[in-house]
Amino acid sequence: MIATTSPRMTQTLPAVHRDQMMSLASEANYPQDTRLFEEGGHADRFWIVRSGTVALDMRVPGRRPVVVESLGFGELVGWSWLYSPYVWRLGAQAVTPLRTYVFDADAVRRLCDADPEFGRAVVHWVGGVIAHRLLASRTRLLDLYAPNGSGLPR
Repeated sequence: MIATTSPRMTQTLPAVHRDQMMSLASEANYPQDTRLFEEGGHADRFWIVRSGTVALDMRVPGRRPVVVESLGFGELVGWSWLYSPYVWRLGAQAVTPLRTYVFDADAVRRLCDADPEFGRAVVHWVGGVIAHRLLASRTRLLDLYAPNGSGLPR
């Protein structure tokens, strides 16, 4: 069975590392329909949702972008900031008014380099998010475009 949400920072990072991460956070609010980032753009920040909903979408040739997952409270928006070449692999848009914590990717990467234990914890957390997103994207695209869908119960 597919988990309905991706691993959250509060569930994955030990308290000391959560505190380190949150020391780099700023609060940011966005109105409904705001584009946070575009697929192919430079990934220089990431967000954790405090309230509201974000849709992750993917370009499909000859069609409108397809929403592959919706994110809510406590979820990470954006993972491409952690891996060179730091290019967004999906797009993201606020579906509702959105309250977030926003993080400067370069500052977090510097902290990961300076504190290897922190860096391992962040890579473990983000890796879990990536694994979840890949499965969610695959399932969504199969549901949309495969003759028999994903075969998973809805």
